[in-house]
Amino acid sequence: MRLQLALLGLLASLAMALGHGLVRAQENTTVDVELFLAVDVSRSMSPRELEIQRRGYAEALASKQVVQAITGGLYGQIALTYVKWAGEWSQRVVVGWTLIASQADAEAFAAQLTAHFDSSMRRTSISSALDYPADAFDGNGFRGIRRVIDVSGDGPNNNGRPVLWARDDALAKGLTINGLPLMTREGMGSQWHLEDLDQYYINCVIGGPGSFVLPVKQWEHFATAVRRKMVLELAGLLPAPTPASLLLKAQLPQEPQGYDCLIGEKIWDSFVNDPL
Repeated sequence: MRLQLALLGLLASLAMALGHGLVRAQENTTVDVELFLAVDVSRSMSPRELEIQRRGYAEALASKQVVQAITGGLYGQIALTYVKWAGEWSQRVVVGWTLIASQADAEAFAAQLTAHFDSSMRRTSISSALDYPADAFDGNGFRGIRRVIDVSGDGPNNNGRPVLWARDDALAKGLTINGLPLMTREGMGSQWHLEDLDQYYINCVIGGPGSFVLPVKQWEHFATAVRRKMVLELAGLLPAPTPASLLLKAQLPQEPQGYDCLIGEKIWDSFVNDPL
């Protein structure tokens, strides 16, 4: 009888311990920032550009400056994911939500980014690139002081719903959207390029507290721009004025002032209806 009682007590203690472990596993990990990297891989990007882009993010993430920004926060850790995007239904997770709290964590994430390189995908849907992360934050296992979408792209929205609708929905969820417009001219699709893509991002894409745009006009500046952008995002700072070739003056969220945020859709329709 005593043996049975002892066994029951042991089982009860084990069940309690497992129960506490289950609760801890279900709790969200608190981090300074939940950062969603949404990276353009549309067909207007050349294979060389795609590789430079992927290596640039990896180099920036593993840099001393970014790691210091991560570990120097209130909690000293962030949650990070990297997702490539193109058309309306073309979002692919490259590295899922990961806790980054050390140099080793950052280097391991960077190694996954450069383990292989992918081909491009069709169309450009910035609206879907915003809708996807707007839903992906919930249930990701983390609880951040701030939630930031970092979206890069080399052209305006031309697929999916209007970008302003997606932006406003994301802002309504308390998210901040920062932009990395790629204003290079190496890949295909020059007919879809915008000379003022940085202004398009300011007026139609970014928003939320402290949001800003950091344009890239030459690929040799890409890794530097990404590193600077990530440091600013992680620290929750606004960028100081620097040479226009690297950094556009930060803009607070604003409604378009005479800017046509459907310009990408109109360019696409014109090409489809009159390709010559």
